[in-house]
Amino acid sequence: MLVTVVAGARPNFMKISPIIKAIKAARRDGRAIDYRLVHTGQHFDQKMSGEFFEQLGIPQPDINLECGGGTQAEQTAAVMIAFERELIANRPDIVIVVGDVTSTLACTISAKKLCVPVAHVEAGIRSGDMTMPEEINRIVTDSICDHFFTTTIHAGNLLKENGVDQDRIHFVGNTMIDSLYQNLDRLTQPRFWDERRLSSGDYFLLTLHRPSNVDDSTKLLEFLNAILDGTEGHKIVFPVHPRTRKTLETARFESERLIQVDPVGYLEFIYLLKNCRAVITDSGGITEEATVLNVPCMTLRDSTERPETIEIGTNELVGADPQNLAPYLTKLAKGGWKRGSIPELWDGKTAERIVKVLLREYGTHDLNLNRTVAKKVSVVS
Repeated sequence: MLVTVVAGARPNFMKISPIIKAIKAARRDGRAIDYRLVHTGQHFDQKMSGEFFEQLGIPQPDINLECGGGTQAEQTAAVMIAFERELIANRPDIVIVVGDVTSTLACTISAKKLCVPVAHVEAGIRSGDMTMPEEINRIVTDSICDHFFTTTIHAGNLLKENGVDQDRIHFVGNTMIDSLYQNLDRLTQPRFWDERRLSSGDYFLLTLHRPSNVDDSTKLLEFLNAILDGTEGHKIVFPVHPRTRKTLETARFESERLIQVDPVGYLEFIYLLKNCRAVITDSGGITEEATVLNVPCMTLRDSTERPETIEIGTNELVGADPQNLAPYLTKLAKGGWKRGSIPELWDGKTAERIVKVLLREYGTHDLNLNRTVAKKVSVVS
């Protein structure tokens, strides 16, 4: 059995690393399974891509499609064309796509048009916000893929409500949490830690990258001023996304307490997250990691595709209005933040469950067997 694993952007890398490790472990146990790693090149610089591969122990891709840059439509088209060529040259039994980036959508379409089965890891999550490119990617991917690996029961229920057969939905957990657990004893203190005189629990961590929050300099500066006003003199560590950097450079915004740094590697970022007083973010994945690490989290969005981080985790949905932030910072300062718990099956064994499903359905096939018809998969036992 040959599995093509697709990665395109930084959020993908934490999700594919455990899957590749689980495939290698199954192969060492004598199972007929192998993989081919395809990097679409959606994130193509060292900080956004290469460094994550190194730190997470992801092997060099079998091919890099080099489809970085361009508009959403240009990038989608480039990935579809390049991935079609890859599949024709190296046809797998199944393609695994993860998350909700442009590459996930594009590779799913190309595979399905060649009648290659597709499994979507992190299927079924929805924000309800159609202004988010990621939401469109999720909906289209889930509308045509064959197998659905879900992070929560809620995601599976949503898929069933949309007509997906139960035997194609597999509640397995969260591969990003697999990566978190696999690397907790390897975390690295950032180089600027001592220089900036940081100490555990005495700084806030900030990430902002969504166009609706960072492309308008007026709104971005309103957020930064609201954060500075409400954090009571604490330092704020701000790894600045390249998109956000452009706006900040134009606005020429600076503050002694706002420590602006380049994007950091995975091991450094999780170190910062684990040791911060709280994280303020517009990322979905960080809300999951914060929940598992029991770190207070404030999400600067009006909707979330990860409601479990709010319902039982440490996350609160602040909204996209900078004026909403003050009450949450006050609650934290007064010691009133909720203590969360960890969602079901976020236990570090998700990738093993995914490979178990694949082997159960395809494990008797020889490697490199070409298949043209998708088979239904029953629920994970």
